[in-house]
Amino acid sequence: MIRRVGIVAKPGLTAAASLLSDIARWLQARGVEPVFESATAEMAGAAGYRQVSRDDLPRHVELVLVLGGDGTMLGMADRVAQAGLEIPILGVNFGGLGFLTEITLPELFPSLEAALAEQAAVETRLMLQATVERGGALLANRPVLNDVVVTGGELSRIIEFSVTVGDEFVARFNADGIIIATPTGSTAYNLSAGGPIVHPAVDAFVLNPIAPHTLTNRPVVIPASTIVMVQPHVLRPEGDAFVTFDGQDNVKLLDGDLIRVQRAPRPAHLVRASTRGYYQVLREKLKWSER
Repeated sequence: MIRRVGIVAKPGLTAAASLLSDIARWLQARGVEPVFESATAEMAGAAGYRQVSRDDLPRHVELVLVLGGDGTMLGMADRVAQAGLEIPILGVNFGGLGFLTEITLPELFPSLEAALAEQAAVETRLMLQATVERGGALLANRPVLNDVVVTGGELSRIIEFSVTVGDEFVARFNADGIIIATPTGSTAYNLSAGGPIVHPAVDAFVLNPIAPHTLTNRPVVIPASTIVMVQPHVLRPEGDAFVTFDGQDNVKLLDGDLIRVQRAPRPAHLVRASTRGYYQVLREKLKWSER
């Protein structure tokens, strides 16, 4: 049973301030404790409710309610995975596109009611686990819902990097970078960079070079059971390279660093709106098939 619901809003989302208090009272009326992320509580003036940090929130609740855009949703999904948990996340769109936070404001309370009754549609989404190694030492270890992106620094320089899938060398690329995307992330940066849309039920990753310096490079869809390794070749002092995790944080890369990407041990669980399916979301959010 869901006895505690975590509440997280996009930082600075003052438009949601009054709604946050309404949500807390609505939950209490149903015998459910609202647990606020600290900055969200301050924005809502919710001094009388339990508050925890954003990183610790998943460990104190059985459901997370996110108000904001896809970036807020991604950050929370990654924190849930980092905590080693599989609790569901319900995202309400206060952003722009809202592909992940697809639930609208009028659908908020009906969707929350369904989630509390364990009658909501909950989708399982594949996640990635990405590590960065330097000289045999582990620099970073991140769960990722959308994508891992290697780029050539702040000035969009072309970089050179090698890619291996499993035990098989793929290619040495000259490009602006490369995207390793989940099916969930296929409609994000991957789509903007010319990659394919992959249905969330497909057990696969997408490898998509960004603006490759050749006409023959194309995105490749590979089995999710494989391990992808990317090694940048940063030979010039000004040739910075970075790896970014879900657009949330990054690590500056040096020559010889190794990025290893594979299926995460646990998936994400997203509460979906029962009133629309995946293809309807494509039509509404991406204007798919419209002339």
